[in-house]
Amino acid sequence: MKKLFATFTVLAMLAFGGVAMAQEAEAPAAAEAAVEQVDENAVVAEEAPAEAPAEEAKGMVALHKTLKTKFIEGGAGFMALTLVTLVFGLALCIERIIYLSLSKTNTKVLLEKIEKALNEKGLEAALDVCRETRGPVASIFYQGLSRYNEGIDVVEKTVASYGGVQLGLLEKNLSWITLFIAIAPSLGFLGTIIGMIEAFDKIQQVGDISATVVAGGIKVALLTTLLGLIIAVILQLFYNYILSLIEGLVNEMEDSSISLLDIVVAYDKAQKK
Repeated sequence: MKKLFATFTVLAMLAFGGVAMAQEAEAPAAAEAAVEQVDENAVVAEEAPAEAPAEEAKGMVALHKTLKTKFIEGGAGFMALTLVTLVFGLALCIERIIYLSLSKTNTKVLLEKIEKALNEKGLEAALDVCRETRGPVASIFYQGLSRYNEGIDVVEKTVASYGGVQLGLLEKNLSWITLFIAIAPSLGFLGTIIGMIEAFDKIQQVGDISATVVAGGIKVALLTTLLGLIIAVILQLFYNYILSLIEGLVNEMEDSSISLLDIVVAYDKAQKK
């Protein structure tokens, strides 16, 4: 019995030792497999961002080719002429936006400087403040203050009159922008008519109504109309934005002009005392 028990004990120890050794052998293998899996995932993660820009570049190239094809199909002559309206219209819009952006003035600060200059150094100092400040509001203030010696009524009329002059400068070239907004779809419709005429000419030459012939002419007509309408929408958005800038400047000019007259009246009363 003792020998049998000892034999079972030895066999059990050998069995447990073999299992332990197998687990120890499997552990590094599993760790290596996990590391390999992580490395593969890292490689995939590294390759994914590199593939994304490549796909975007391919998409841009495909879009460029599509636009080029549609441009040629719509008739290079009329499509190019319609694009000219977009170029000139955008140039005028950008010029107006830059001009109006530079015309903005912090009227509150300007009025404070003018009032301080009037009270401390007199009229010439206030005029110098207006000369050194950019924008239509400062120009209106300068014209009004320069007529101070002629009376408050003259100052008020001068401010109102010169405000109209500055408004005209703010609205400069807007009529040309509206012209291009109207011309762009008109050129598109003209291309539509010409495309339809060409389609009917081809039908007459063939002597039979062919779906291919008719579809080609209609396609040209629709492409020119589409381009004209897109250009008109783009220019209209810029035009409305410019109008909003002008409205803001005009409101600022009117409000600050009233404040200037109050300052001039107070200064005049102080001088007469």
